[in-house]
Amino acid sequence: MSTGAASVNESAPGLGWGAKLRLLGADIKLAHSVFALPFAVLAAFLVAPAHDEGGIHWGAFAGQLVLIVACMFFARTWAMVVNRVADREIDRANPRTAGRQFAAGRLRGRDGAVVLAGAALAFVACCGLFWVFFGNPWPTLLSWVVLAWIAFYSFTKRFTWLCHAFLGGALAVSPIAAAIAVSGEPAAPAGVLWLAAMVLVWVAGFDVIYALQDMDFDRQRGLESVPARFGWRGAAWISRVLHALALAALLGAWWVEPLLGWVFLAGVCVVGAVLVWEHAVLARRGRAGIPMAFFTLNGVVALVLGGAGVIDTLL
Repeated sequence: MSTGAASVNESAPGLGWGAKLRLLGADIKLAHSVFALPFAVLAAFLVAPAHDEGGIHWGAFAGQLVLIVACMFFARTWAMVVNRVADREIDRANPRTAGRQFAAGRLRGRDGAVVLAGAALAFVACCGLFWVFFGNPWPTLLSWVVLAWIAFYSFTKRFTWLCHAFLGGALAVSPIAAAIAVSGEPAAPAGVLWLAAMVLVWVAGFDVIYALQDMDFDRQRGLESVPARFGWRGAAWISRVLHALALAALLGAWWVEPLLGWVFLAGVCVVGAVLVWEHAVLARRGRAGIPMAFFTLNGVVALVLGGAGVIDTLL
């Protein structure tokens, strides 16, 4: 495998940046942005100040939404490239991940460094536009803290089986950051904090499911994860508990946030059914059910909750 990687790596310098970015885009799976983006958008709607005047001032708010989406894109690119570069040797040794671009040598460490620099600067610049156009300095002041936090997850499996919670925490920043960016306040309201708590335990729960694929590899390499520490059965039960806590957090958000009404509550009921289905798929199909349990069903969770919450705010 190392010989193959070296031969591919020798051809990497011949690739133009257009080809390199296409390879990178396929590798970091931009479609997975669906896990966090709906919650950031929902948080933005929850704190839009014009609610007190009977409607949203769309001229300003639309620009804020565009900047939030741009920030999410660059932040996720940063986090995923940090992960791929930091884990390239581990990925190369794992048959499941050996084909990833940096592990296979199609992209090199210096390519990753260029993309990381560009993504970080673009993220900070987009944060700065909240200051320029909306007089809100907080996104700029907190931008480097956010970048450091969401990059930290990539190193946690080297020393703690709580790495899944760190990934959840990285995504849980999204609704809090969006609320701060739109409201101009240095803290998020209670309803948004409940949403962030939901994202943390929900993401941790489905990341435990995803990590089941690498349980044996992690044990052989001395890497930490819930499956490596507690085995398949223990990990499955921990994931179920985390998703039960996610439902409780959603009910907390509905209870404390006056803009979330019956549409959101109906969405919570749908999400509860989807999460039960997710664990039923895993129990029935085992490893073969992980792709559906990880991506498809959790994508539904995010879209249903984000959509239902936005509808409630508009109603």
